Amino acid sequence: MTNRLSQETSPTIATLDDLAKLANYSLMDTLNCDPDAKADGADHAPRQVFTGHYVPVNPTPIKDPEYVAHSKNFFCELGFADSMAQMADFVRMFSGDISQVPEPMRKVGWACGYALSIFGTEYTQQCPFQTGNGYGDGRAVSVLEAVINGRRWEMQLKGGGRTPYCRGADGRAVLRSSVREFLAQEHMHALGVPTSRSLSLYVSKTEKVKRPWYSEGSRSNEPDMLIAEALAISTRVAPSFIRVGQLELFGRRARKKEHPKAMEELEKIVLHLIDREYGDVIDIQLSTAEKLLSLAREFRSRLTMLVASWISVGYCQGNFNSDNCAAGGFTLDYGPFGFCDVFSPHYQPWTGGGHHFAFLNQPAAAERNFHMFCTALRPLLSSMTSLTAHQDYLRQLDEIRSGFATVMQAQMEKMWAAKLGLGTFHAALFSELETLMVQTPVDYTLFFRELSMLPEDIGPLKKSFYMDLKRAMASTHTTVETDSERMEKRWSEWLTKWKSLIGIAITGASTSDANAAAPRSRDELSRQMKLVNPKYSLREWFLVPAYSQASVGNYSLVRELQEVMTQPYAEQSKDVEEKYYRLKPSEFFEVGGLSYVSCSS
Repeated sequence: MTNRLSQETSPTIATLDDLAKLANYSLMDTLNCDPDAKADGADHAPRQVFTGHYVPVNPTPIKDPEYVAHSKNFFCELGFADSMAQMADFVRMFSGDISQVPEPMRKVGWACGYALSIFGTEYTQQCPFQTGNGYGDGRAVSVLEAVINGRRWEMQLKGGGRTPYCRGADGRAVLRSSVREFLAQEHMHALGVPTSRSLSLYVSKTEKVKRPWYSEGSRSNEPDMLIAEALAISTRVAPSFIRVGQLELFGRRARKKEHPKAMEELEKIVLHLIDREYGDVIDIQLSTAEKLLSLAREFRSRLTMLVASWISVGYCQGNFNSDNCAAGGFTLDYGPFGFCDVFSPHYQPWTGGGHHFAFLNQPAAAERNFHMFCTALRPLLSSMTSLTAHQDYLRQLDEIRSGFATVMQAQMEKMWAAKLGLGTFHAALFSELETLMVQTPVDYTLFFRELSMLPEDIGPLKKSFYMDLKRAMASTHTTVETDSERMEKRWSEWLTKWKSLIGIAITGASTSDANAAAPRSRDELSRQMKLVNPKYSLREWFLVPAYSQASVGNYSLVRELQEVMTQPYAEQSKDVEEKYYRLKPSEFFEVGGLSYVSCSS
């Protein structure tokens, strides 16, 4: 397949030397370095990091790197020549060897520490020292900041080797997890969901490590064997990689007065976040306290829109701890994520995620992360103003925090209304739909795409029904037939009500409902709905054969998925539709690595 994007002009960055000219290391130049760090970056053993915002670290290159893929779309956006992805010096740098990068690029990278909160509860026991001072970027090493076409980007190697935060692990990523993240980031961007981006993916032809994973056809909840997997390094790119957990680390230290510079370091990281992620929306002339309140409002807006977007496209983060929550309000850390096949409010792709990170509980998880974000800001607001003034600022911060649920609900209702083609959210209609979708059951992506075709009856919607699964849940054939007739009647009634609300007349239907949208043509409404209801989603059972083939050196399916999944709303070829627009096969249900995953990566 050929890539659908073509560059209208010649790329502005054709070599690594061209890219080097754009290097600009704001984090290392403005924030505090760990005073116990080694300037040469030879700092790969687990240790406590008590102060400073970052530790200089040299990534550990993989041996004998081989090109797997690069994001042609993102290269185009950056003005990179596609040929760069396979140039020797580019491959060397983005497979972990930065010892020979051209000046003014630096021959040392950096890693950052952060704290951990799980669903609003602070934890330190995941740190090997039980203090919280050894938790952070255990295998992610940033190697470049550059200002490209007026935008600042940070480039980070996932699987770049051990850092002081590695917690005794090997600091590596394997090809399986790297393929998943590489494809997912670009798929999410194409879906219109804010996300970190994929730059490149390289695999070692000679190095392997053992990881726990599932045997073929395993029904075990957790991996039941060790397998040898090839090392890989993927490069992810974002305006910054500052996490809510990062702010929490410095907020906790300031709150507990852990060292003399604790408050100063908190203020520095918060102002750095504003500069990196919110500089275009927060007035530089505001006082620091006013900036913090603006930051809280803006982050609340971004986070609520983000989570509503996740649910719109059927995405479940799986592990939405505060350290996996980007303070810039975009999707970060594609670990045990998944895209919903059978609709369920309780869908959870990660075996360790529980209900608190389940599909429709993600708004509640986001609220907990936002509460921890606000908690991290509180010491700073308390320290910088008079008693009367800081009490007023803290009151305003509390109001912003307590208003999260209201803003989140508004975003959810707006999202559901758009998916249903409605001008405003209709609670009763949606409630009955949710019940029907669970009881039928239905495929989340297929259902909404078929609905976008504005069917005359429920026939087309039945393409999304998992009848085999329904039969497996029923006790007798007679029960299935009776229940099926009853469900079809309920679906038909729901469809009639929906049509009356969207203003499309059918025999005997009325368009007088007060919730009916302004009259639109069928074609226009269908077009609008198709823009928010994707045809294709990156299901786990598409990913498994792709990374399985890649493990033996065949990357064609990875590249095919990349092409298809970066056009998720488009009508593609008949072959693509037959292969990727279909129900999940019954034999894949409840199979480890296909229906659920562990955190092994």
